[in-house]
Amino acid sequence: MSPIVAPPRPVETTYRPRHAVDVARAVLAQRHGANDPALTVANGVVWRASRTPDGVATLALRPTADGSVRVAAWGPGARWALGQLPRLCGADDDPTGFDASLHPLVAEAHHRHPGLRIGRTDLVFEAVASAIMEQKVTGLQAFSAWRRLLTWFGERAPGPTPRPMFAPPDIDGWRRIPSWSWHRAGLEPPQSRTIVEAARRGASLVAAAEAAVDGDARDRVFTSIRGIGVWTSAEARIRAFGDPDAVSVGDYHLAHQVGYALTGSRVDDDGMLELLEPWLGHRQRAIRYILAAGVFEPRRGPRVHPEDHRDR
Repeated sequence: MSPIVAPPRPVETTYRPRHAVDVARAVLAQRHGANDPALTVANGVVWRASRTPDGVATLALRPTADGSVRVAAWGPGARWALGQLPRLCGADDDPTGFDASLHPLVAEAHHRHPGLRIGRTDLVFEAVASAIMEQKVTGLQAFSAWRRLLTWFGERAPGPTPRPMFAPPDIDGWRRIPSWSWHRAGLEPPQSRTIVEAARRGASLVAAAEAAVDGDARDRVFTSIRGIGVWTSAEARIRAFGDPDAVSVGDYHLAHQVGYALTGSRVDDDGMLELLEPWLGHRQRAIRYILAAGVFEPRRGPRVHPEDHRDR
């Protein structure tokens, strides 16, 4: 009979934010659908699997009533993940200069959500790959492809996760995914080609994005990859760097949501940018409060059903 192997012991700590932080809201903003194999919630604990520069890590975050967070981490990347945790929860997010009083809806959302912060992962390629998957498709399609590809080609997350969880592949792993697997996952060729092209420049792309001094410079880095436009770049900036001013121009829903919430009517991208202009420097923050307000335009017709071009 094989000996019983004890589970690895976690590295544990308690994180005490300097200011009120809604940890679950900050971290779950990184989730790719309810069935994301890299991020889930179970019994009040937020679980996240990631591929850090030191290897795969699993984090378990349990917010407590006193505002602190009890944290456990497993895997070779555990200490890196613990060191990065404050930024994931929004510790580096500085709301100085943001004026919520410029619109009553934003002011009310700001009052109801004092702990809203924009977190960052500091994992550039993960942010780029996930954003590319979400180009020009429904959320259901993108989330399904993310789930399949991480399950097939990612690495099983260490620790007593509430269900099997997986960290994304490393950069070379993304590059080596066979063409038929992209297709089976439900991803279109333009998206898979763009991810592979980004992976070919992986290390230099990551280094250039990390060295960039502002959002415009990061836009130039990301959009130098064929197939990456302003929407994908903005999404990558938000996810990896917590960019408080990034606006995902070209989003299928965002302009309509912002316009309806602030004016009661739909607007296009130009109209959205005009409405957000008073919050320049904090436009992503304003969007977070607008969405947190929960004011959405009534649906006008049936939902868009995803097309499935895979062989059956």
